[in-house]
Amino acid sequence: MADQDAQTPVVVDPPALSVLRWDESPDGPAVVLLDQTRLPAEETELVCADVPSLVRAIRTLAVRGAPLLGIAGGYGVALAAVRGEDVAQAADLLERARPTAVNLGYGARRVAREYRAAVESGAGQEVAAAVALAEARALHEEDAAASGRMAQYGLDLLAELLPGGGGHRLLTHCNTGALVSGGAGTAFAVALRAHREGSLRQLWVDETRPLLQGARLTAYEAGRNGMPYSLLTDNAAGSLFAAGEVDAVLIGADRIAADGSVANKVGSYPLAVLAKYHHVPFLVVAPTTTVDLETMDGTSIVVEQRSATEVTEITPKPGVPAGGGGGGMAVAPPGAKAYNPAFDITPPELVTAIITEEGVISPVTGVGLAELCARSSQVTIS
Repeated sequence: MADQDAQTPVVVDPPALSVLRWDESPDGPAVVLLDQTRLPAEETELVCADVPSLVRAIRTLAVRGAPLLGIAGGYGVALAAVRGEDVAQAADLLERARPTAVNLGYGARRVAREYRAAVESGAGQEVAAAVALAEARALHEEDAAASGRMAQYGLDLLAELLPGGGGHRLLTHCNTGALVSGGAGTAFAVALRAHREGSLRQLWVDETRPLLQGARLTAYEAGRNGMPYSLLTDNAAGSLFAAGEVDAVLIGADRIAADGSVANKVGSYPLAVLAKYHHVPFLVVAPTTTVDLETMDGTSIVVEQRSATEVTEITPKPGVPAGGGGGGMAVAPPGAKAYNPAFDITPPELVTAIITEEGVISPVTGVGLAELCARSSQVTIS
């Protein structure tokens, strides 16, 4: 399948939620987030008035999702610049907050680079800070536009792969909607576009253990948008495939290596294996900012290991930091150890296509990925 024309006109879907914004109040500048640890019970904003508080929000998953983490990283660096703090140190702190999510480092480095260039050109502190903030806002706008383009490319690909009509039955994992993006999202944006154009028959939503991003967040977004959806336990997916109830799998990505290996929320790799066995398309939707051409393959991706309490306790009550312990009821004996990787790696041979704002790659190869990224200026910046 040839790459699709990157110039195809598309419509940008408006974001369903305001998940991250810059705020300038009498108390000073701040990055204001929709606290995702409190969803779906309540919509509460979290005000981050300095970089350490933003880093905490990232680590506790109050803000999450690859593209949105890139935006948060950019605004975090701008916040340090406006406050007159060490911008290089802020960028480093932000990048290290979650090591697998390549967008976080990309956004922080991109804004820090523009700030540094302004300073080196002779700009004063105030002007350089304004440059940093403008770059963060530009990143935010670019991500929103990329979301709309990915949605259209994805919808076109579904029509090509599933030409029978009758509506698509799509399975998704974790959360990839407006809560992770400056726009309508990545994989979820494709399903939402299908819904709005009348071609979505059913959205299957994996609960996504252990923190239930599917149950708490994707179901929340699907409900807000009036989409036909059903929630399932992660280990029920196999029976759903066996019953012939899945037409395609749509997931996002937190990092895509140079060979096309995909790091995404743990549980994605088993879905890829199931999809391959059952001859169901397995589609990855991610902006080119998620591609890391400096990471050669999946074995080189650092996978974040999270707290055992996320597994040994029931999901904390709204507002209790994920993995903090003491926020939920124990479901395992005291002292029980737990294996809790935040992500797993899907090899490129199990991926039917990668959908980006620059077009579609299928089959997924390192050469094809490099050629696609060459069309974009949004690849990872060192």
